[in-house]
Amino acid sequence: MSGLLLRAPHPTCCGPRALRPAHRSGARFAAAIGSLLAATVCFSASAATEPADLDPSKIERGRYVVSISGCNDCHTSGFVQSEGKVPESKWLSGDSLGWRGPWGTTYPSNLRRLLASLSEDQWLHFARNLQSRPPMPWFNLRFMSDDDLRSIHHFVRHLGPTEDSVPDYVPPEREPATPYVIFPSPPQ
Repeated sequence: MSGLLLRAPHPTCCGPRALRPAHRSGARFAAAIGSLLAATVCFSASAATEPADLDPSKIERGRYVVSISGCNDCHTSGFVQSEGKVPESKWLSGDSLGWRGPWGTTYPSNLRRLLASLSEDQWLHFARNLQSRPPMPWFNLRFMSDDDLRSIHHFVRHLGPTEDSVPDYVPPEREPATPYVIFPSPPQ
C-alpha cells in the first residue's frame, strides 16, 4: 500500500510500543526499559486510582488539558477528519492510522488501556521518563505540571478502559498493512 502524503496538524502517539533508544544505542534502550519496568514494580504496591476516587474537578481539568494539547488528534480515530466531532466515549482509544518515517511506522496507542493499568504516581513517572518514536512529542509531557498530568490521569480513568487494539510498530524495512501518513524526515 502506498503512503498518503498528508500534513500532520499536531501529531501525537505514545506508549510502550513507541519507546526508542535516545541515541539508537541498544544498551541505553535496554536501560530505559529496565527503568520503566523497575518503576512499575516499585509502584505496584500502590493501588491504581479507583473510579470512585476520581476528583470531579480533576476530571474537568483533564478534559480541558487533553483537548487543548491535541491528544485526540492522533489518539482518537477520525478526530481531525471530523473536525473534533467524535463522541467523548470514543476518545483516546488509539488508531490504526500509522505514522511512517525513517524510524518505521508507529501507531497512536490506546491511552485508556494504558492509563487504566497505571496509578497516578506510575503515570507521572511514565510521563516524565517517556522517550518515544516520532511523531509523539513526548518531550511536551515534561513541560506539563504534575497537577495537569494528574488531571489527565483522572479524566482518562473517568473515560474507562477500552479493549480497542492498535497495530504493532512496523520497522522501516517492512511495509505496513494499514493506511499511514508519510511523516517528513528531520532536516539534515
